[in-house]
Amino acid sequence: MITTVTTITTVTTMVAIGLTTSMGIIAVASLIFLLTTKELASSKGSGTFLRIAKFVNVGIVPLLIVFAVIVAVDIALILFV
Repeated sequence: MITTVTTITTVTTMVAIGLTTSMGIIAVASLIFLLTTKELASSKGSGTFLRIAKFVNVGIVPLLIVFAVIVAVDIALILFV
C-alpha cells in the first residue's frame, strides 16, 4: 500500500513538473511573438498598424507578469535548494 502511494505521488509530481515547464515555454514563446508583433506594427506608422500595436498590449502585460513569476521561482529554486 505504501509503495503504491509513493509511486503515484512520484508520477504525479513528475507530470506536474513537465506540465509546468511546457506551459512556461509556451508563455515565453507567446511573449516573444507578441513583442515582435508590437515592434513591427509600431514601426509602420499607419493608423491600422498603430491600433494593432496598442491592442497587442492586452496580451503582453499578463505574459510579462507570468515571465516575472517564472524567473522569480527559478531564482528561488537556485538559491534555496
